[in-house]
Amino acid sequence: MDWYSRLRPLFFCVPPEAAHGAGLKLLAWIGAKERRRERWRRRWPAVEDPVTLFGLPFPNRVGLAAGYDKDGVGWRGLETLGFGHLELGTVTPEAQPGNARPRVFRLSKDRGLINRLGFPSQGAAAMIDRLTRGRSPEAGSHRAILGINIGKQKETPLRDAARDYRLLTRMLAPHADYLAVNISSPNTPELRELQGATFLGRLVDEVLEERDGQIATLGRKLPVLVKISPDLDAAEIDRMVGTLVDAGVDGLIATNTTVGRRGLLSRHRDQGGGASGGPLRDLSLRVVEQIAERLAGRVPLVAVGGILDAADAADRITAGADLVQLYTGLIYRGPRLVQEAALAARSAFGAVDRTGFDSASGSVAKTPPQGESAAPVGSLARAEPASEFDNDRR
Repeated sequence: MDWYSRLRPLFFCVPPEAAHGAGLKLLAWIGAKERRRERWRRRWPAVEDPVTLFGLPFPNRVGLAAGYDKDGVGWRGLETLGFGHLELGTVTPEAQPGNARPRVFRLSKDRGLINRLGFPSQGAAAMIDRLTRGRSPEAGSHRAILGINIGKQKETPLRDAARDYRLLTRMLAPHADYLAVNISSPNTPELRELQGATFLGRLVDEVLEERDGQIATLGRKLPVLVKISPDLDAAEIDRMVGTLVDAGVDGLIATNTTVGRRGLLSRHRDQGGGASGGPLRDLSLRVVEQIAERLAGRVPLVAVGGILDAADAADRITAGADLVQLYTGLIYRGPRLVQEAALAARSAFGAVDRTGFDSASGSVAKTPPQGESAAPVGSLARAEPASEFDNDRR
């Protein structure tokens, strides 16, 4: 049993949002000094599995999902845990408090969470300040690829939402390797309506137009990805994917949290908000499979949602994803999940014979370095049973 498994019962005695805040403070402390960062990099060595996607060189296929570090508080510490990329945010143009507390609930028997945070954000200026403090303001001067997830202000009406996303693109372009457009959170009123035909095409066109202007200034690529809800029906997913690919987005992220609650056992299962982790695992995988089939390799696909162990990561790669992202799994499994998922993703990619250069997705797979072993995909173990996590008093 590793140190995180021993300490987890103590973490779970603290309200979820308070525990998460304490964890971010620890990560900020680790990241504040190069000596500490190097020590943690040695403790959690990154799996070598370099791949080029969207024109960006990812050290491996496992990243941190948006929502874990909304304001860039602990990104330097998170970078030491072996991630190939970090997606910060969701960040809004101005500071806003989000929804009333309590707004995060553990689903311990289901190995999940429910959150109804509602884009709490210190605003784009605060994010920029943290990203530029102590290093060059230009993106690319860090080890992991750095993405920023962007969302509209709660008070901004839908008809003006493109203005917020365009402003965020302009402000954050010099500080990000890629941007992710969040129009699929269930916790901001009416936000998911932006996925519909009325708004989607115009919004994406506005963001890409602003991005293209920033590329001319920056002289480098700035991929734009869009994050999709798992609660759309098959026809809606097909329509949305077609619209986004035709518009020229660089990639898709599937999926955000779900409002579904089928089969949950935990006492907080009826709380409002988006469910992640175990409750999302099967649904998100089905959506990834559908989107991958629809995309047919035209743009890369990032899978997130319900990845709790190595087998889950392998399943996403086998289903057609190019990258995977972790969030709730980190809370239940700790930092060891990063390396486990990266090894599994590397093995799975080789097993489905997608090696070499894919001119459609821009994916370049490299041969694993000597000395690193990874179990065959079929032998990957599932995470511990839910009974280990029965404390959901809060």
